[in-house]
Amino acid sequence: MKLFQSLPENRVTDPKVWEDRRRLLQLMGTGAVLTAAPFVASEERPSSAGSGRMNLDSSLRVTPEFATTHYNNYYEFSFDKSEPAELARALKTEPWTLEVTGQVEHPLKLSVDDLIKRFSPTERIYRFRCVEGWSAVLPWRGIPLRDLLLAAAPLSSSRFVAFTSIMAPELMPNQKSRKLLDWPYREGLRMDEALHPLTLLATGLYGKPLPAQNGAPLRLVVPWKYGFKSIKAIVRIEVLPQQPLTTWNQQAPDEYGFYANVNPAVPHPRWSQATERPLASSLHEPRMKTQLFNGYGDQVAELYSGLDLKRYF
Repeated sequence: MKLFQSLPENRVTDPKVWEDRRRLLQLMGTGAVLTAAPFVASEERPSSAGSGRMNLDSSLRVTPEFATTHYNNYYEFSFDKSEPAELARALKTEPWTLEVTGQVEHPLKLSVDDLIKRFSPTERIYRFRCVEGWSAVLPWRGIPLRDLLLAAAPLSSSRFVAFTSIMAPELMPNQKSRKLLDWPYREGLRMDEALHPLTLLATGLYGKPLPAQNGAPLRLVVPWKYGFKSIKAIVRIEVLPQQPLTTWNQQAPDEYGFYANVNPAVPHPRWSQATERPLASSLHEPRMKTQLFNGYGDQVAELYSGLDLKRYF
């Protein structure tokens, strides 16, 4: 059985980075500084629904689709990684409404169809690293989050962006029993992280609509951070002046930091983060060395210039 399919990695630069620079600098001028680091030349193009084309040059090997869609942390449904593929089918993802609220000039309320029509989706192949020590390479389709945020026009006093997942206890067994976490699931980013061209609001995977067990219909993807930051089934995005509470950071702050940047030099209290096991690889294969920022340091390191990454993990 062939464990990996050879496909290219999208080397990303959003073409609007420099067009919107004035607006971005206005947003960042009173707080966090947006990185001015150069981005790798992009060949990404808007995707046509279902095309699945990623006509780019790279050596990354995409993780098999079956492995990605049948090995899922989705604790609203189950603590077992194999069960969400079946249980998540009960979640109705159409129709679906996303709200963008808070410190913005133009609050938005969009259906997923309207979101896709208004903001052209692109295709990105990203590394994915779970805090548990396994990894994958995944072909996403989605909308750069910065495009959505700039359309809402955050106020200059905004500093953070908060994300909230759906609350559906009648369909999600662990929400109903209130096991483990205080639902709904919440996550957050600093404003400059949210506006970074790599940050994606995913709508698809493997050239198809996003599967329910992988976070349909809208999932955050931040490839230089651990996977628990990539909140699933998003219903609300809120722009805030202060750092929001996030689910795992609130539940276990000594284990799950707000930033959650991939860092092999900062171990989890219960295991090392120095290496990782690629999803669908043989148990006999050697583990891979984990890279700082999951290999995206050239693009994102300047976001954290001067920040103690061991204290702000």
